[in-house]
Formats: sequence, C-alpha cells, structure tokens
Amino acid sequence: MSVAASFQALRRMGRFRAPLIVFVAAAFTLAGCSEDRKASVPPALVVALPVHPDAGAPGGSAVRYPVEVAARYSNPMSFRVPGKVIERRARIGDSVKKGEVVARLDPVDAQKQAASAGAAMEAAEHRVVFAKQQLDRDNAQAEQNLIAANQLEQSQDAFIAAQAARDQAAAQRVVARNNLQYNTLVADHDGVITSENADTGQVVAAGQAVYGLAWSGDTDVTLDAAASDLPRLSVGQTANVTFPALPGKRLAARVREITPAADPQSRTYRVKLTLLQPGQIVRFGMTGDATLEPMAGPDAGAASSTFTVPSTAIFHQGNSPAVWIIGAHNSLELHPVTVRSYSEHSTIVGGGLKDGDVVVLAGVHTVYAGQHVTPVRPLFDGEGDVAGPAAAGETHLTADDGVRP
Repeated sequence: MSVAASFQALRRMGRFRAPLIVFVAAAFTLAGCSEDRKASVPPALVVALPVHPDAGAPGGSAVRYPVEVAARYSNPMSFRVPGKVIERRARIGDSVKKGEVVARLDPVDAQKQAASAGAAMEAAEHRVVFAKQQLDRDNAQAEQNLIAANQLEQSQDAFIAAQAARDQAAAQRVVARNNLQYNTLVADHDGVITSENADTGQVVAAGQAVYGLAWSGDTDVTLDAAASDLPRLSVGQTANVTFPALPGKRLAARVREITPAADPQSRTYRVKLTLLQPGQIVRFGMTGDATLEPMAGPDAGAASSTFTVPSTAIFHQGNSPAVWIIGAHNSLELHPVTVRSYSEHSTIVGGGLKDGDVVVLAGVHTVYAGQHVTPVRPLFDGEGDVAGPAAAGETHLTADDGVRP
C-alpha cells in the first residue's frame, strides 16, 4: 500500500474513533454497576445449628420415662377365719419378719371348738379300747364254739367303726386347732406394711384384707411405655434411674418384663425394671425418671453414630432423604443421609452426618446448592437444644429479622 493510500485509511478511521470510545466507556460503566449490585446483595439467613452424636450406643436415641418404685412381689394379708379384731401390732411403714404376729382375733369361740374336738377325740379313743376288748373276748369264745358266728362278726364291725370314729375325731381336732391358730395373723415373708385395711374392734370376714405387705428383696421400678417406643425396648436392656428425692444418685437397672398387652384405658404397655443395687435409701412409692440406653444390634460395632434432627431439616430428592450442610465459605451443600426412624417432631439419622456439621433446620425447600448463607439460631431456646450449641460466629434470629430464601 502506498503512503497516500495509508493516509486516506487513517483519515477514514478517525471519523468513528469518538463514538467507539464512548461505547467502550459505557460498557465498562454498566459492568461496574452490575458487579456493585451483585456485591450489595447480603447472604441469605438460614436457621441452622451444629449437630452432635446422640448419647449412648449407636443403636438409636435413649428412651426416657417417669417411673415408680414397687416391690416385685406383694400380697394382702388376711385372716383365714371370720372374727373380731382385738389387736393390731403393725402400722404402715413398719418392717416385719417372717413368722412375726401382726394382728389377732378374739379367740374365745375357737378355743371352745378346740376343747370340744379334744373331748370328742378322747371319747373315740375309749370306744376303740372297749371295742378291742370285746373283740378279743369273742375271739376266745369262738375258738371254743361258745358263741355264734354272727356275734363275732358284730364285734368285729363295732371295732372297725370305733377306729374310724377315732380317725374322724382326730381330724376334727386338727381342724379346730388350726382354726384357733388362724385367729392369729402372721407374716409369711419379710417385708414392709404398705396399707392398713381394718381397725381394732372391727368384725372381718374370712379373706378380708387387713394389711398390705410388700416383700423384701428385689425392687422394681415400673413405667408405662407408648406403643411407638416398643421397638426400642427389650428384656435385659440397661437403664439409669434417678429420683428427685435422692439428688446426685444414679441407680443402675435392667428391664425385667414387658407386658404383651396394652392397658385398655391408657393403651400403654407396662414395663418393669429391676434395680440392681437399690439399697435402703430407695422406698416403695418413690417417683423418678428412667433413661433406657439404646439397644445394640448385631452390627452395632460397625454402625455409625446417630444424630437427632428436627423433621423440618430433611430434604427429599425423590425418595432419597438429604440435609443441607453449611460448608466452606458459608455455602450450602446437599448431603444424602440414612434415616433410621421418623417421629412427629424429630428424625434419627444414622449415616451421612459427622460431629459438628452445621445443618439447616428449616426452609430446606427454598435454598439451593452453592448459595451463600448466614446461619442464625432458632427463635426459641428450646429449639436450639435439638442439635446442640450454636456455631461460633453465628447470629441470633429475632422477630424483626427475615429469612431470605
């Protein structure tokens, strides 16, 4: 290209230089505004807390119920014969020993019956002696053919009848003596008097309860479990029992019995636990709380820890449950989890979480992966207890704050 041609081209380009400079400047200005606008949008507020493993074995969360102390065995104490109560030697709360007399009936009538039975026994024995003597005489005379055969037979019959009458009188005398003894109420076992049901001077029927006796020995605590908790209970399961009346004391117990049928009114199942070492400080009727440790399954050693999170923290990708985790740089990450059980307000997660993960507790369907967020504690402190203490540096949500999706 010649010098003249090059000069002409430069002159033509000079015509458009000013508009081009204006266009490029406007483009850079708009880009700067867009970046400033993007930077001015604050991170979204999400309700989140760090999670920690549930206490106990990895088989699930512990079960807690109110309990009441009761004797394993107890029975009402009553007289076996009717009569008038003339003496009571025990009161509620007294400890009694086996064979100890606790009450007595008026024994006059029983003593008369025993005396009558004794007299009848003596008369029967004399008749046996007389019948024996008569039979011996008849046998001697019959050998000499001095009496008829039917007379000998009558003597033999009279002797056998006398023996039977003596046996009958002996049995009646035993019954009379027993009735006399039954006028005295004796403790059949070592135990504690739990109730008084008759007063001195009262006429009681045979079998009417006079005292309630709780046997000494093994001590049980009873609770009423809901049907939804039965899968987490089993015979032999360990538990810890505490009583408000015994501050600082934690007693070991073990599940002894689970009732197979529900109570018709409450629809709960009675569970009995045996205190391993109750001691003298535990009294019948005391109330407290029992925490049953989670059961260990056959693969409990290899199983991961469980985490209890609110039901609102579970996000479902189709049929797969997951939770939102606040990761590096406060960005959201979706982690698949394994759910072991659902309940009305909480969910037990058995895999996919680790200690300290900050989990979004609410609004899980309004966020997206990679979103920058700021974690805030729940409005109520009770909700914060679900997942553990607050994360460092997080804010607190108040009524004036909004949670941005």
